[in-house]
Amino acid sequence: MKKRRGLVIFGWILIVSLAIGGLLVSEMPLKSAVADSQEYQDLRLFTEALTIIKNTYVEEVNTQDLIYGALKGMLRTLDPHSGFMPPEEYKEMQIDTRGEFGGLGIQIGIKKGMLTVIAPIEDTPAWKAGIKAGDKIIKVEGESTRDMTLFEVVKKMRGPKGTTVTITIMREGWKEPKDFTITRAVIKIKSVKYRVVDDGIGY
Repeated sequence: MKKRRGLVIFGWILIVSLAIGGLLVSEMPLKSAVADSQEYQDLRLFTEALTIIKNTYVEEVNTQDLIYGALKGMLRTLDPHSGFMPPEEYKEMQIDTRGEFGGLGIQIGIKKGMLTVIAPIEDTPAWKAGIKAGDKIIKVEGESTRDMTLFEVVKKMRGPKGTTVTITIMREGWKEPKDFTITRAVIKIKSVKYRVVDDGIGY
């Protein structure tokens, strides 16, 4: 059975999963994979629609905004936690993850459609607060995570060292969720190896 994972697609068509684990990446060239297929016909339909909008809409439109909007909509059809990350947000994430940042120290992913703690990192604020693997994160700062992408959740949990953030956790066996107010600390990240293959697909 295939496991569903939240995805983030970068503006340069670099695809990664913020859920723990790698990606299955096809090395088949794009043209041979979609030529004379339904996917190819659908792409032609998209291109035609884009052209019609640009040529006939009553106001001037930004092509990049239209394409970004389409990508966001496409990712949303997978699950509420998947999303498109424009280049400027990707650059921001690179800065945030360049070795250390103010955060809680948890790895998160998608399990059965819910934001789930994969594991707390030992000796971090989350670990000391008692956050456990399998905990469901249902709110961050009182805001439901139901429609948030993984990137949006991570961004809300990060912040300056010494500041606090409240996450609402539901754990198996609990009758009601509980709030955890945790003080952010500098989280040192171990280097993660990655590889970029043809057409800018990374894993």
